[in-house]
Amino acid sequence: MAAIELEGLTKRFGDIVAVDGLDLTVEEGEIFGFLGPNGAGKSTTIDVLLDFIRPTDGTATVLGHDAQADGRTVRSRTGVLPDGYHVYDRLTGRQHVAFALEMKDVDDDPDALLERVRIADAADRKAGGYSKGMRQRLVLAMALVGDPDLLVLDEPSTGLDPNGAREMREIIREENDRGTTVFFSSHVMEQVEAVCDRVAIIDRGQLVAVDTIDGLRDSTETGETLYVYVSELNEDVLERIRGLEGVASASIDDGRLRVAADGVSKFATLHAIDRVASVQDFSVVESSLEDLFVRYTNEDQEVEA
Repeated sequence: MAAIELEGLTKRFGDIVAVDGLDLTVEEGEIFGFLGPNGAGKSTTIDVLLDFIRPTDGTATVLGHDAQADGRTVRSRTGVLPDGYHVYDRLTGRQHVAFALEMKDVDDDPDALLERVRIADAADRKAGGYSKGMRQRLVLAMALVGDPDLLVLDEPSTGLDPNGAREMREIIREENDRGTTVFFSSHVMEQVEAVCDRVAIIDRGQLVAVDTIDGLRDSTETGETLYVYVSELNEDVLERIRGLEGVASASIDDGRLRVAADGVSKFATLHAIDRVASVQDFSVVESSLEDLFVRYTNEDQEVEA
């Protein structure tokens, strides 16, 4: 059974189409990244999954339940870490989790939940004295109440320092190892690349790519970038290299060639370049998820913060 299944999901706000015919399947047990520029429709999609808003057309099925017909059931089996979370400064960490337990009517151990997010030692401290990372993990502990089958995380690493981001990644992996499906939206490309099994890229409400990161690399000309030092480099040499078979693009980058190959091996590309200007040295860099994101959205847009 799929954890999330969207078929023709469409949401309009007047003349604005926020989500346009979205088809997407997230399998049980995946860590799935949901990416897109500002205004692409990510938050709207999540709101439909949780039945906070109703779709104009199409269906959303979550954990085998229609998200609209069985919204309460879906929410009871889903933990949510929202982007705009809030904690109460005068309540302790344990009191926050106890409140969540009461709301869900379950008898989990608050201390065990705080231990899972690594703030058990601060259980009796007021949340007003917590750091940003601790506050975020406190809200995550509340989301874990009732051992949800699905975790929906909206920007789980925003504003965290490197250590905090690493801890969040480790917690996400640990919860996934428990059998929880994780679906999260993020603009921090390094975090997505480090933890996700698959990613989807949405642009202007439409799905433009779904694959593993390696799969996205393999399906675009941005899979590998060659940085080549040659004996002579000027505009004439650059134009000749751009005309070589198998060269998708070439530019001068800090005194070296930056070349993307298309349809040929990097060694064949280097051999061809060597016939134009003697190759002195080279390095190969795999495209980052950010490179792939720009390639698929094909717009100079700001990634959602």
